[in-house]
Formats: sequence, structure tokens, C-alpha cells
Amino acid sequence: MLVKTYGAAVLGIDAIPITIEVSSSKGCMFYLVGLPDAAVKESHRRILSALQASGLRLPVTSLVVNMAPADIRKEGAAYDLPLAIGMLAATEVLHDAEGRLSRFLLMGELSLDGTLQPVKGVLPMAIMARERGYEGMIVPRANAREAAVVNRLQVYGADNLCQVVNFFNGKCALEPTLVNTREEFFARQSSFDYDFAEVKGQENVKRALEVAAAGGHNVLLIGAPGSGKSMLAKRLPSILPPLSLGESLETTKIHSVAGKLGSEGGLISRRPFRDPHHTISIAAMTGGGSNPQPGEISLAHNGILFLDELPEYSRSVLEVLRQPLEDRKITVSRVKYSVEYPASFMLVASMNPCPCGYYNHPTRACVCTPGQVQRYLNRISGPLLDRIDLQIEVTPLPFEKMADARPAESSAAIRERVVRARRIQEERYAQERGIYCNAQMNSRLLARYARPDQAGLALLKSAMTRLNLSARAYDRILKVSRTIADLEGSEEVRPPHLAEAIGYRNLDREDWAAG
Repeated sequence: MLVKTYGAAVLGIDAIPITIEVSSSKGCMFYLVGLPDAAVKESHRRILSALQASGLRLPVTSLVVNMAPADIRKEGAAYDLPLAIGMLAATEVLHDAEGRLSRFLLMGELSLDGTLQPVKGVLPMAIMARERGYEGMIVPRANAREAAVVNRLQVYGADNLCQVVNFFNGKCALEPTLVNTREEFFARQSSFDYDFAEVKGQENVKRALEVAAAGGHNVLLIGAPGSGKSMLAKRLPSILPPLSLGESLETTKIHSVAGKLGSEGGLISRRPFRDPHHTISIAAMTGGGSNPQPGEISLAHNGILFLDELPEYSRSVLEVLRQPLEDRKITVSRVKYSVEYPASFMLVASMNPCPCGYYNHPTRACVCTPGQVQRYLNRISGPLLDRIDLQIEVTPLPFEKMADARPAESSAAIRERVVRARRIQEERYAQERGIYCNAQMNSRLLARYARPDQAGLALLKSAMTRLNLSARAYDRILKVSRTIADLEGSEEVRPPHLAEAIGYRNLDREDWAAG
């Protein structure tokens, strides 16, 4: 008897259908073909143990299992459930009287006692199932909410193999998992653990972060230990514009493939904030591996990648960021595969100004020589620094500021201005494919929307000559000045906007590392 069940495989952040064909005949052999990896091949033993623990038994027969298409490698234990159901149906232990097997997508890992364990990538699988016209999807209960955010698809969460067998035999019904996607998504958008109202002083840094959030610009914070660099960076998500449903779905897909959604499931409602340790490898940062997984730059998609103590990261790790910062995506190419992951993130980094941390400190003396300071700064390459729009010096707070009990401006108030500026940019670039904010402008758009007047050009020429800025830094200044103008509601880029933008290039000043 020949039976077909249906599963899915994840390539990049999208899923493709996998058809599992099971043929039974006289004999006592088992063959599994269709390019399965070691984990899939081991499923036979797990399935037999799960069947025995569930009170089910396969008759003595020969089984040939084909996983099509055969040119795509099947990886992991998530195929246990469709394989087990197919084997039971082919040997007529399971009687699919209503023909449901052809209408449902099945995925789940089996424990030896028959319970179903959660798997990765359920959300893109559910999206694919709806697009392919499947009636529903059966997954482990821990994955049910994740899949149920896809509307017009019946999603059933099962605890064990017996429940799934009885469902297809018509002996019991599984309760569909229902999620009010929009209600839950919008209810959780404005809750943050950190708020700028808790930050004393640092008005110039908060202004710079507001500009960065309004235009999607990359930021580098330079300051002594304890000056508040990490504290300020952690509050940046609270002033970023809320995620749209489309952005949320794409972000959730990436985290689903990486297995980072946790037990709650559902759509991600707040922009990601990823802060990997400085010992991270290239593969962990960009993605890849023997079983391809998204890296940190993709997990930060539509959010923030925070690199604390930037010079401590490996030079090779920092250099691989250069292309994703420009292209907003990363292509991981290996001998056996090539996958593309989205990587549109804001880079926020922090660093000390020198090895001891107290260069340019107002009250403490620096013990580093000029050569040591310069070597420390040179750990960050010029091309990477050019891709960072705002370079901000964070100075320690005096006691009077720290003791001030008055609350500062809240994140909600700052966020309103940021959202207003982003709305202007969305309307401006409505006809431009793939461009949503000022940081993404190309040369053509810069010439059209950010060209200063004669006074502004004279100011910019003076700064370029004095600071010896590169052509990329010139573009960055124009982009930031366009954002500052948007925050003020100005249609034109004026000299004050340019002057503020130039002031955000702190590392380009002549007095840095001059001793």
C-alpha cells in the first residue's frame, strides 16, 4: 500500500513542501531514501520506541520511505511525526477514512515515550502551508501559537503521537489553536523595560540617539568606563518606530528558523536588540554552519545590533559587517549550499577612547601614550568607521546632574517626534523600492532631497577640508542633516542642520589621539 504524508523543509527563512511517500509490501526490511541526514535516518528507532510506548505496533512488513524532492537535504528530527503517521497508514494501523492526510501538514519530533517535542521554523512552514492550500497543520503543542498567527489555516497542537493517530482515525478531535494576532501584537508594542526618563543629563547624547532613531542611522558611542554608554544604548529601542505587521512577520520568521521564539510564540511586537559577546565567531555573526542558521546580524533584522567594547571584537568579525551594512542582506555561500538572510539593522557600538579608558576624561588622567591611543583606535578600520553616521562622545556626569531628582523627558515623548520624522520619510520614498528611511538613501536621492544651499556647501567644504573626510563620510553627513531637517519639519537642508551633523563626527576631529 502506498501512502503520502506532507512535511516541510526550511531554506533560508522560507519553507518548501516535502512529500513523504511510504510503500509497504511483504518482507521485513526498512529503506529510507531521499537525501536524509543522520538525524532523519535515526528516526526509525525513535518511531519504533514511540509506537511501542503508545500501545501501537507495526506489522512485520517491508517499508520503503521516499522523501521528495530527493535533491534537497532533509535535516533534523522534525520529520518524525509525518514519517510515523505515514508508516502507520501504509501498514493500515491508521485508517484515514476521511482523507485528511492529504490536507494536513505534519511536523514534530518524537520522544521515545511518544510525546511530541517542539521544532524550529514552524512559522515559515505555516505560511507555506496556507499558500499551498493545505487545510491545516498539526505540530507539537509548544509550537501551536507560533503557527496560529497565520490566518486562514487550522492549526492543531498535539501532546503525543496517540492524539494525532486518534485524530486521523476519527476517534477524537483536536482543539484548534486560535490567536488574535492583531490584538496581541498591538497590545505589546509599547511596553519596554527601559525608558529615557530614567537617564540623568546626557542631553546631547539623547539628542544624537533621537536623530539616529529618526533616520535609521548607525551610531558609535565613545566614552570612559561608567559614563553610561551601554545604559543609553539599551534604551534606544524604546524610541524607535513601532514594527509594522509586515516587519514583525519577517522578523518572527527569522527567530522561528533560529529557534529563538521561546514558549510564548506569537508575533514579535518589539524591535530586536541583539548584543553578542566580543568573542563571537564570524559564522555566529553572519550565519551559516553545517545546518544553516541565521546569525546575529539577521536576528537583529528590523532592530538593533549592539556591539559593546567594539575594539575588542575580532578584526575579521568587524570587517564582515561592512557589506551587510550597505546591502541590508547577507548571502552565506558554502560548497553544499547558498542561502540569503535579511540583515537590515541599526549598528550601535560603544568603545573606550583608549586602553585605560580615560583619554579626554575631565577629571582623571590618562596613562596611555599617544601611540597606544592611536593603535587602540586603529583596531576599527576606516571603511567601517565611514559606515557609522554618528560618532558621539559620552562624558561622565557631574554630581549635580546625578543628584537631580527631576525626571527627564520620557521615551514616549521622544518616540512621537521620531515617528513623525519617519512618516515624512515614508511618504518621500513611497515610490522608491527598498528605501524606507534616510540612512538608506543612495547618491541619486541625496542629490534630490539633501542638497544644501550655497552657504551650506561652503560650510561642508570647510569641514571636509579641515577634517580630511572621505566621500562616504560626506554622504553620511548629508543623510544625517536630512534627518535633522525632518525632525524640525523643514523641507530644505539648512546650514544649522549641516553644522549639527558635522558635530556628530567626533572621531574625525584633529584633537583625537593627538596627545
